Amino acid sequence: MRKYSLTVGLLSLCLYMLAGQNATEIVRMADEKFRGESSVATMKMTIVRPTWEREMTMKTWAMGNAYSLIKLTAPARDKGTAFLKRDKEIWNWQPTIDRAIKMPPSMMMQSWMGSDFTNDDLVRESSIVVDYRHEMMGEEEVEGRACYIIKLTPKPDAPVVWGEILAWIDKADYMQLKSEFYDEDGFLANTMYGKAVKEMDGRLLPSVMEIVPADKPGHKTRMEYLELDFGVDLSKGFFSMQNMKRAQ
Repeated sequence: MRKYSLTVGLLSLCLYMLAGQNATEIVRMADEKFRGESSVATMKMTIVRPTWEREMTMKTWAMGNAYSLIKLTAPARDKGTAFLKRDKEIWNWQPTIDRAIKMPPSMMMQSWMGSDFTNDDLVRESSIVVDYRHEMMGEEEVEGRACYIIKLTPKPDAPVVWGEILAWIDKADYMQLKSEFYDEDGFLANTMYGKAVKEMDGRLLPSVMEIVPADKPGHKTRMEYLELDFGVDLSKGFFSMQNMKRAQ
């Protein structure tokens, strides 16, 4: 009887470990598919409020998870504003005051340019692959596509802003089609949807990311990819303080 219990216990442990590895691999594949080794994108952000809407356009450059540069191209009052991530450092260039400001971790939860995205959503101080543990929770369809449901729980001392994330990742093409973001007290803060799936530079991806706050009726922010190119020739040197000003 003891031998049987031990066998069952070992089998359960193996299945648990395998499920954990699968969940992590699925998250990694989804993250790498959207990010790639390097990319350049042109995007339009629309901030929707009950009584008004505002649009911004921007260009982004990224290399892996460690380097990124976002530069606003419109409207005129925001043109030239830039955000740089260089390994563990995050900087904001403000052309109106001709100054670069280093962003502390405490600012990652704040709104990015008045939108419903946080600074961490856009600048990515944290990594959904490295900074979280991953657990398979089940399966569910989103927009007619079969998806894995994976729970992301922060690792101890990880530089994250969320207490928990639930991600719906397409089983066939590893697209992240829905994500729920929970605060440290377990309350739903935001839901993000991946929409308008289409091929971009040879990859099937959501071309629109829409984030909806849980407690603000009539509020949402829509991010649309107008152009997206992968495998662009970039180097660490491109992501410099000087390029925050001159990159186009």
